[in-house]
Amino acid sequence: MVKEYTHFINGRHVKGTSGHFGDVFNPNTGEVQAKTPLATAAELRSAVEAAAAAFPSWSAMNPQRRARVMFNFKALVENNMDELARMLSMEHGKVIADSKGDIQRGLEVIEFACGIPHLMKGEYTENAGTGIDVYSMRQPLGVVAGITPFNFPAMIPMWMFGVAIACGNTFVCKPSEKDPGVPLRLAELMMEAGAPAGVLNVVNGGKEAVDAILTDPDIRAVSFVGSTAIADYVYRTGTAHGKRVQAMGGAKNHAIIMPDADLDQVTDELIGAGYGSAGERCMAISVAVPVTDKLADALVARLKPRVESLKVGLSTDADANYGPLVTREHRDKVKSYIDMGVKEGAELVVDGRGFSMQGYDKGFFLGGSLFDRVKPDMKSYQDEIFGPVLQIARARDFDEAISLPTKHQYGNGVAIFTRDGDAAREFASRVQVGMVGINVPIPVPLAYHTFGGWKRSAFGDVNQHGPEGVRFFTKIKTVTQRWPKGGVREGSSFVIPTMK
Repeated sequence: MVKEYTHFINGRHVKGTSGHFGDVFNPNTGEVQAKTPLATAAELRSAVEAAAAAFPSWSAMNPQRRARVMFNFKALVENNMDELARMLSMEHGKVIADSKGDIQRGLEVIEFACGIPHLMKGEYTENAGTGIDVYSMRQPLGVVAGITPFNFPAMIPMWMFGVAIACGNTFVCKPSEKDPGVPLRLAELMMEAGAPAGVLNVVNGGKEAVDAILTDPDIRAVSFVGSTAIADYVYRTGTAHGKRVQAMGGAKNHAIIMPDADLDQVTDELIGAGYGSAGERCMAISVAVPVTDKLADALVARLKPRVESLKVGLSTDADANYGPLVTREHRDKVKSYIDMGVKEGAELVVDGRGFSMQGYDKGFFLGGSLFDRVKPDMKSYQDEIFGPVLQIARARDFDEAISLPTKHQYGNGVAIFTRDGDAAREFASRVQVGMVGINVPIPVPLAYHTFGGWKRSAFGDVNQHGPEGVRFFTKIKTVTQRWPKGGVREGSSFVIPTMK
């Protein structure tokens, strides 16, 4: 039986009324397992109204009590980890262990948000001028929204709403219509944790719902993660309507391998970072850059048998390295990039296009592919593939290796593998990419730092989570106060106040 999802508005499940639905597949079998209602602008508006009604009392609650809700929510998610991970795997396709990692990385931001009483503190200067004190207050914005992608249906919603709600905002989440089950369940758990109705709302939908978010006059800020084309659109449209917007886009993450690196360790790291979650990560390593042909030959010789022996399995298979891709459409898109690479003249060392899972031939499976001798002018190099495909782009020297990620249109993450501290330090300083790993293949910052790329990987000036997340979801109010002594009047002054 095909399940029909709802929206979650003002603390209850609300049946969709548009009559339009998106399909939620079981990626293992290719079968439709659920339907996602695609909201109208009116349905989105009802969620905004619920959030607006909840905002005055929620924002007035002292931050310590809001933190207690976050503590409760964290415990509830942990207690329901197995249920959430299975739901996530059955809709997205990533294996159970990876789904638990998805949830855990989101929970780490919730842990950070539990410290909101400290994070919301302002500043105070006594006697800034004679008898004058100056202090600042950090206050929530109001109703804010998040538009989240299919590849991290637990982590990224929690990255957004955890910080936003802890700061005193109320939230409208528009998750991917491909796998909305986990975001809806998280909203239920937030209510169970003690958040009042309307504090966290989930509205499923497509472009109509997105446009309604970007143009609604009561939504003060929008956080987005997805493809670069849509991130650009979200940023331009949202800011044109007076909103604060952070929009994270695509990536093409390079790993620079220096001749002094431990090649066995590098091979292990590239296999995990390149093919984990079927490559459906915005921080996946998709291009390896060995410095010198000799090193490249040695690296390809190590990678080839490892890629050929990758275990692709069901998302419930504990021994599988990765599971199916999220939809047939996305799998076919990844295949088309492999076709493109071959036509462009790259050397296809391992071809995963012919893989099929016995007994699950309608599932969205794809074997690992490995390209060598990829050139910067190839479209398959310039674009984000977002699948289990690793490309080798050879570099003659250190400077050429740095130039590849620096000149690329994307600037999300990059890594270097070396034993040379001076080379690593110079690389971190010179490379034009937002997040850098040194002997770390996926340099996603911890929750108390911030996440954000450069160039066409991110639009907006403020990163996600950590202190930057608090700044994004709050505004500063500065108060200058004086309490004149009784009976003392100074008269009018027509000169701008100074501290002279």
